[in-house]
Amino acid sequence: MRPIDYAVIAAYGLVIAAITARFSRRQRTAEDYFVAGRSLPAWAVAMAMMAAIISSNTLVAHPATAYQSGLILLLGSLTLPLVLIFVARVIVPFYRNTVGMSAYEYLGARFGLGGRLYASGCFIADRLFDVGVTILTTAVPVSVLTGWELPSVILALAVFTTAYTVVGGMETVVWTSVVQGFVFIAAAFIIAGRLIFAPEAGPPGAVIGAAWEAGRFSLGNFELSWRSLVDPAHTSQWLLLLAYTVNWARRYIADQHMVQRYLIARTDADASRGALWNGLLCVPVWATFMFIGACLYGYYALSGATPPAVSDEVVPHFIRHQLPAGVVGLMLAAILAASMSSISPDLNSIATAFTADIAGHFRPGMSDRARLITGRVAVGVAGAMAIATALVMAPRGDAATIMERAVTIAAILSGGMLGLFFLGFFTRRATRRGCYAGLAACVVFTAWGTLTASPEPIVDPGFNFPLNPILIGLIGHAIVFGVGYAVSRLFGGHVPADIDRLTYWRKETA
Repeated sequence: MRPIDYAVIAAYGLVIAAITARFSRRQRTAEDYFVAGRSLPAWAVAMAMMAAIISSNTLVAHPATAYQSGLILLLGSLTLPLVLIFVARVIVPFYRNTVGMSAYEYLGARFGLGGRLYASGCFIADRLFDVGVTILTTAVPVSVLTGWELPSVILALAVFTTAYTVVGGMETVVWTSVVQGFVFIAAAFIIAGRLIFAPEAGPPGAVIGAAWEAGRFSLGNFELSWRSLVDPAHTSQWLLLLAYTVNWARRYIADQHMVQRYLIARTDADASRGALWNGLLCVPVWATFMFIGACLYGYYALSGATPPAVSDEVVPHFIRHQLPAGVVGLMLAAILAASMSSISPDLNSIATAFTADIAGHFRPGMSDRARLITGRVAVGVAGAMAIATALVMAPRGDAATIMERAVTIAAILSGGMLGLFFLGFFTRRATRRGCYAGLAACVVFTAWGTLTASPEPIVDPGFNFPLNPILIGLIGHAIVFGVGYAVSRLFGGHVPADIDRLTYWRKETA
């Protein structure tokens, strides 16, 4: 890093600070702070959603996975637009006419306090983990580029991002995401161009050919057999497609950090368009960075340059050694932009869930000012907890990449949330008793699967979870729905009087 690189980063930091200073003065109420006064246009909603999904994971972890294993994550990413068609047509209008600030207000109305607190708790745990991973996948390249110690980078990044989120609220989050998105996309084109036309690797496009010959454009293992489900060391493409589709559905249907973005739009039509446009923005960006990862393999195979020892460092290693001064600073700004545009909205949504669902229940008479203060304190606490997660997930030698480990852990932390939402939304007969039975069954199953899954079970009772660990979270959704519906039909229980307002079906079906 040279002085010009630090100057570029400083300029980026000043832009973010200026946006924060401008919009922080407009955060006068809790609604301003959490849902931006419900005043934003469709394109800003789309950028905010893209920022929530695309982070430094995309710039660091997606290329690392392609560099090590090929384009195994590409097809899963392509399922997002299909999910968003349903979300835009059905889910967005439903939420905008059912809840105020939290997605889990709906589950509280449908299944009572227990369902609401469980859902909010699972969401907070899942987002804290994701924020920690995002901080880590940002700190890794910053550490490589600057030579600073990884824990110090984690701490500095988390503190800065948490601070401007505490001050600025959701409107600051959205408009900084717009700036950060453009910086991030520019970085993708610069890196891809440098690789394709790298003279030290041969004629233009040579790295693509080398990557192709080495199988780095492979879409993965399409084996469909019992072994592909059982063997935890070989995740088939079918499993990844299933995991991604369920994950997108969960995130866009049952997660606060997405539902909150539907609520910031000024109209239902803007919110629906924003959701659809978000898919059209995300997929090309993911594909570009996976392409970069594959080309990096070809580059190091042809150029004679020394590759990094750890796959998760392949992008920052290339930036540090193969890009000129000034451009390195821009790349680092892009990495920071990608990270902050994801971390800040997640911290805000964690604070929203805590304030609306937990603090709001135990202190129902809170003033608007108290809710605003509670939200800001919650952002700070969430930032501290995410730092601990980042330190625990730090890469180690030849271990699986951060992204591969994160997919499995995120599936487990989902806690059956999609199954719970479907139980309430698509069935009129589901009862509160059935909901609680389904959640209890999911918790027991998830604990057993997590503790006993191969290849290194935490405990070994002799009847271990026999399938690929990625299925733990997916089966959890089915258990919540199946057990919840069966218990509802067999034992009955409470059903809200306004069930028509809370379900998709307006009359009983056979």
